[in-house]
Amino acid sequence: MILRDPVHGLVSFEAPEERIVTMLMDTAEVQRLRRVRQLGVTALAFPGAEHTRFGHAVGSAFVMKRLLARLRDLDDELPPAQRVTEARAQDALAAALLHDVGHGPLSHLFEDAVRGIPHHEEWTARIVLDPSTEVHRVLRSFDAEMPERVAGLVAGHYPVAYLAKAVSGTFDVDRCDYLLRDAYSTGVRYGVFDLDWLLRSLRFAPRGTSDAAPALAIDGAKGLPAIEAFILARLFMFQQIYLHKATRAAEWMIRAALGRASRLVSEGVELPGVPAAIRGASRGEAYTLEDYLALDDGVLAGAMVAWERGSHGPLADVCRRVRRRELYKTLELFGEHAAAPGREAALASARAVAERRGYDGEMYVGLDVAEDTPFDGEDEPLVVYAKGKARPLSEVSFLLGRLRGQTLSRTRLIFAAELRDEIVQAVGV
Repeated sequence: MILRDPVHGLVSFEAPEERIVTMLMDTAEVQRLRRVRQLGVTALAFPGAEHTRFGHAVGSAFVMKRLLARLRDLDDELPPAQRVTEARAQDALAAALLHDVGHGPLSHLFEDAVRGIPHHEEWTARIVLDPSTEVHRVLRSFDAEMPERVAGLVAGHYPVAYLAKAVSGTFDVDRCDYLLRDAYSTGVRYGVFDLDWLLRSLRFAPRGTSDAAPALAIDGAKGLPAIEAFILARLFMFQQIYLHKATRAAEWMIRAALGRASRLVSEGVELPGVPAAIRGASRGEAYTLEDYLALDDGVLAGAMVAWERGSHGPLADVCRRVRRRELYKTLELFGEHAAAPGREAALASARAVAERRGYDGEMYVGLDVAEDTPFDGEDEPLVVYAKGKARPLSEVSFLLGRLRGQTLSRTRLIFAAELRDEIVQAVGV
């Protein structure tokens, strides 16, 4: 199979061990990812951000292919038992393609909004392990134990640790693809880094006395600027794209609508157009994997249109505003106002304003606290040199030494636009 990709150019899966990718791509569960946007509602702020989790999955598998080629260049640094075999390569390619197969609609906001819906990691494991899925059947056609190995690899557990870190770690194929893809689709340069040079600069850390495979490391003479750029790209993308105020406002509105709909359903209210999985989760009733897989962005948008036409006024109004892009406004909080209890006091003041005006405070005013730690320092790669001992990345990089463990945080009040002047005055920030 040969594909054209806007990020990686010519993408091919032609080797015998890569047949696993082309077979998995044709499964219903992977094809569903074409109907789930990678960045949820970010297109409301960046019109080009319409790319899907399917494109990202294929891109991640291609980055894994390139990573495996680099690892095989380093085979002579490993004993035979720790090298990339054909079976291990197939496991890694499958895990890279399938790492997001359990994602619900609208990126991460869905799993936080509906009570009783597990996070996407759990759904991914279920899809891989459930004998009823096409994904499971394809994996078993290669090896009866392959579903268990792939599920473990996606979760970061695998006999060869460097492959587990390549799927889920500080430097993994997921991040390598989504930073470049999200930057391309949003039209910004913040997420661009030199993937070619970063892959070329990979080495293995010196082996200790144990028989375990060594960790991946960075060549200090060549790769330090590339890994710095990779981690800074993630910081800049969170600052400028993922935490953009319009995106966060739209996400909060949809989360409020889903939360209210879920609560109404749990109370026995018959809302129109409620998908089976949301109904079952809201009521604490059983629902099937098939019900969950029926969810995608279009299904959820259809449900919100149905709620817009329903009789619950605040829910209908919020759904209408989202569809028409009449987004709520934001007020960023700083210093003591951003920390507890200051932000709770600000929220209470803002909701009091809304309720005096006759608005439902929970639906028209909210607090959004968004945080990310771009470089937490856990399992940080080692930097190796031709002479001298290997050292942790944060020890040899001035930039990353300062960034290590630092959390990027944005705290905002979110509220209906017509309430802005009164809320700003009441909060007094």
